[in-house]
Amino acid sequence: MKEQLYRWRNKQIRQHTAVVNGDIAPTLVLKNATYLNVFLKQWVKANIWIYEDRIVYVGDDMPDYVSDRTEIKDCSGQYLVPGYVEPHVHPFQLYNPHSFVEYASKRGTTTFVNDNLMLLLLLQKKKAFSLLDDSQTLPVSMFWSARFDSQSELRDEEELINDETVLDWLSHDAVMHGGELTNWPEILSEDDRGLYWMQETKRHRKVVEGHFPGASVKTLAKLKLLGADGDHESISGEEVYNRVSLGYYTGLRYSSIRPDLPNILDDLKAYNGDYYDYLFFTTDGSTPSFYEQGVIDRCVEIAIEKGVEPEQAYAMATINSARYFGIDHRLGSIAPGRIAHINFLEAPDQPKPTAVLAKGEWITFDGYAFQRLTPDIEWLRYGFNELNIDWSLRKDDLIFSSPIGMKMLNDVILKPYPVKSESQSQHLPEEDDTAYVMLMDRDGEWRISSFLKGYTKSIGGLASSYSNTGDIVLIGKNTDDMNMAFERMKALGGAIVVVNDGEIIYELALPLQGVMSDLPMDELMEKERELKTLIKDHGYPYSDPVYTLLFLSSTHLPYIRITPKGLMDIKKKEILFPSVMR
Repeated sequence: MKEQLYRWRNKQIRQHTAVVNGDIAPTLVLKNATYLNVFLKQWVKANIWIYEDRIVYVGDDMPDYVSDRTEIKDCSGQYLVPGYVEPHVHPFQLYNPHSFVEYASKRGTTTFVNDNLMLLLLLQKKKAFSLLDDSQTLPVSMFWSARFDSQSELRDEEELINDETVLDWLSHDAVMHGGELTNWPEILSEDDRGLYWMQETKRHRKVVEGHFPGASVKTLAKLKLLGADGDHESISGEEVYNRVSLGYYTGLRYSSIRPDLPNILDDLKAYNGDYYDYLFFTTDGSTPSFYEQGVIDRCVEIAIEKGVEPEQAYAMATINSARYFGIDHRLGSIAPGRIAHINFLEAPDQPKPTAVLAKGEWITFDGYAFQRLTPDIEWLRYGFNELNIDWSLRKDDLIFSSPIGMKMLNDVILKPYPVKSESQSQHLPEEDDTAYVMLMDRDGEWRISSFLKGYTKSIGGLASSYSNTGDIVLIGKNTDDMNMAFERMKALGGAIVVVNDGEIIYELALPLQGVMSDLPMDELMEKERELKTLIKDHGYPYSDPVYTLLFLSSTHLPYIRITPKGLMDIKKKEILFPSVMR
């Protein structure tokens, strides 16, 4: 860990005070600024001095000393708010961490707390930590989580997530919290190792982020006793109110799979209390095209539309998250000592910025967006290379025989159902919505297959190297098409490929370990929209078929899952049918 990346050194701090003394010229002065003081919840007029990446002065004075290197911007007629914080990012949803923050920063979101799950699954720890350190050179603020579980049943989980790994992550300065706790039922009942990691998180003075969908007040109280600090799984105003009343910081989610924010804000109107200081926004790892309307700026916009005072809405997007993570001395406000993340607005009720400043650098300026967020991340340096699949499907891999299938209730919830007649043929009829489904080890060592009801009525074959475990998903009604999709996915070095009637009708290359695209977000949005439209045209009845691919193996969701260990009954924690070695 390069400690100098995570704090200002003594020499830099002395330079900052020298700017206030008039001995060193500021690099940027924002004069005649009307800015939101998030502590007072008031708009205040001031001049703001910035030196490199830090705000050094906010007040009535102009600097005594400026140089030809000092930029002075007159902010008359503009309204300045802190850069927005996205406190719960899953930066591997087809996009990659760089492409996501590049897109989001142009819309005013300049701080990100990222899930580390894919780094655990796909990278060696040393490489992952190099990525964390090198990300600090970006003009945005990049932080991470420390996962306690994989959200699935991995065959080698103990090798990936153990005491040494978790504690090393918790010790890293880029890591803000432990969790999210998708395995909370086990920790609540008998998982002492998970409880130990929670206590170690607290010992490091970091927060524990929950994942408590549907938890009762009594359960939430018990989880508080274990050390939980926040949760983002509320789906109603009542659930938000219950969490805040127990002392939880509570995320209001607006995501592609759970766009709950508008309804929650409507519900909250029935509850009295000054609870807004404990609320923040998150988009919770949405799929690419959902972000077309914005990121946290869109959440602020919805809040204002629903009657939240703009000053409160901006606080929910900035200082509240910073306080939650204990980094409000570094960011989340326009005040001396904070990182120079500032959004410039046309009006207090228009959260989409016309200009964005991040670490004192212009990301957008008076409506002009710079093309690239530099430096680029050299993915190969960290081990994010193309998949090298040197094996092929065998004929017996494509024989599907299982007495239990999985029936979709929505995008991500699956229920078991009895398979009345097992298929020994090479294709399934199109009169119903049953398809073959298989999860295969990316190294070709094992497979588990079943039937999936509700995903498609007519797609011949879909192959995806994008999944929650990094393994390969095959879905389809024709085994020849499935094999063809697999071979094309393999040739692309990782991809999502759709084949029908022997013809490739869609492909999205995922050259970064088969999980992420290297396309800019705007291009990726178009490709993902194309995929969604295609799958829906072939009978998918829900909203987000990409999330279905991601969560087929995710054991934090009911009721049945197809995992690396086999077909699993989630409630009983039992493997119904084990995966088969090839």
